[in-house]
Amino acid sequence: MAVQKKIPLRQCMGCNAHKPKKELLRVVHTPEGTVELDFTGKKSGRGAYICRSAECLKKARKNRRLDSNLGITIPPEVYDSMERTLSEAEEHDES
Repeated sequence: MAVQKKIPLRQCMGCNAHKPKKELLRVVHTPEGTVELDFTGKKSGRGAYICRSAECLKKARKNRRLDSNLGITIPPEVYDSMERTLSEAEEHDES
């Protein structure tokens, strides 16, 4: 009998949905103090997860969920940069 491998689930900070870790995007607070999107999921630092959509990032921003989860205050320009990157990634995926 084959043992079924456990799939790690993570909660999106925007929509609160529980999804497999591979489907979500990690937002990481690096030891250097920067906040960035981690498309590999392997960067060192404190991480929080969101769906790969600008919409979920906007919800998380509005409710300050990433700030509280990462234990810092994320500057508006960092959010703007992350939203631009996510929007570009969404457009690239659609084409």
